Amino acid sequence: MTVMEAAVEFRLPDALAAHEPPEARGLARDEVRLMVSRAGDDSITHTRFSKLPEFLAAGDVLVVNTSATINASVRARRTRHDGSTETVLLHLSTPLSFRRWVVELRRTSPNGSSPLWDAEAGERIHLPAGATALLLEPYSLDGSLSFGHVRLWVADLELPSDVLSYAARHGSPIRYGYVPEQWPLAFYQTVFANEPGSAEMPSAGRPFSYRVIDRLIRKGVAIAPIVLHTGVSSLEVDEPPYPERYRVPDSTAHMINAAKQAGGRIVAVGTTAVRALETVASYDGMVRGGAGWTDLVITPERELRAVDAMLTGFHDPKASHLFMLEALAGRNHLALAYATALERRYLWHEFGDLHLILP
Repeated sequence: MTVMEAAVEFRLPDALAAHEPPEARGLARDEVRLMVSRAGDDSITHTRFSKLPEFLAAGDVLVVNTSATINASVRARRTRHDGSTETVLLHLSTPLSFRRWVVELRRTSPNGSSPLWDAEAGERIHLPAGATALLLEPYSLDGSLSFGHVRLWVADLELPSDVLSYAARHGSPIRYGYVPEQWPLAFYQTVFANEPGSAEMPSAGRPFSYRVIDRLIRKGVAIAPIVLHTGVSSLEVDEPPYPERYRVPDSTAHMINAAKQAGGRIVAVGTTAVRALETVASYDGMVRGGAGWTDLVITPERELRAVDAMLTGFHDPKASHLFMLEALAGRNHLALAYATALERRYLWHEFGDLHLILP
């Protein structure tokens, strides 16, 4: 199965892209809209995120990603073959070692940016403060090297400090054409963020506020942390997600297993939490603590084992994450939910609305 064969086919109108944070629209973080859909009976409820505790029960466990977003976009300069220079963006995606990172080069335009396809191995990209990025080879999942149409590169970074400190000083959050204005990094952090490492925000956790968390805890809903550091999300429609770093603490595994044995539901906040949990889940749904790299891609053929419900944003047409949602909710229910979201004009992307999928 490839992403091109995704069951949910739709066109996303530009008007339904969230072009700025909800705060810029006069809303608190937890006042974005929330669509609650139940796969068991195809019922759909429309509400606000602040009402989330009303749809969860004592004994449920919310699994949240505590990875913090970094300033992963750095303005850079490259020299073309004819000797002229151009300003580009270098997006830091994933560390491979202390100096070697997976990076993406993008051309800037009035409408945002687009992948830069004509870079070559051996090319040195010049960064602020005298830093450089030497392109070593295309980044490949299978070890094969194909040149000529390369989006992601393995680069050797020569920086005056460690990568995270350098990015904090000279970078900015990654943004795409649907967000025309640059916003500070604080707008790309969740209340759970405590470990820097994500190239892009684990955005399903963004609407949480301390008042929502307080109501959840008072109701008896447990909150369990995992870490999954996201890479760049600008994948081509035929690209699966790349390997990402994860960590599931033993304490989280114990909490989840106890809840499942007591009949509670495991509610993953975002696709990142699903990917991490399912990586360490056994066939019977029990999970263990663990850390490393995960290349797991959830599809309807690879059913979910640990996760019972999911809180997520709305995903682009043909996005690979739609496979994960189909594995959870089924093809027919997912199609119904997305048709309803389009009809009701829910907002897409990291500053948009949320979708809670329950059994």
